Amino acid sequence: MTSRALPVGVVCAVVVGTAVVAVGLWTLPAAPAVAGATLAVDGDRLVLTHRAGQPVDVRRLDVAVRVDGTPLRHQPPVPFFSARGFRPGPTGPFNAAADPTWEVGERASVRVASTNQPPVVAGARVTVTLRYDGRRLATLTATA
Repeated sequence: MTSRALPVGVVCAVVVGTAVVAVGLWTLPAAPAVAGATLAVDGDRLVLTHRAGQPVDVRRLDVAVRVDGTPLRHQPPVPFFSARGFRPGPTGPFNAAADPTWEVGERASVRVASTNQPPVVAGARVTVTLRYDGRRLATLTATA
């Protein structure tokens, strides 16, 4: 049985390539863990409660709302005070005047305006997907 050594250039390329991948993965921002977030729907108000996990900077959060499987025409650009398709004055960290850090136990809410489509009507299934820097944190569902 003979053993063959790999050329030095191949070994160096593998080592450097592995190091580059490791450094790249290490520097990616980690999405905070949001465990047990809940959604409640009260008329046109969507109330999200951060039940457990790490604090979330809502400035890096995307909120996508679907009603009976159809995305709202206008999505909430959190944080905001006044935005197309929503009633002014969201609560908690979704309000631009509030601390943007969403802490465990804290509620955040938005109210869907009648100008947004599809409407949130009694019996509708509302789904909210939370993404942090493009990574899905949670998908929450409730019935209006």
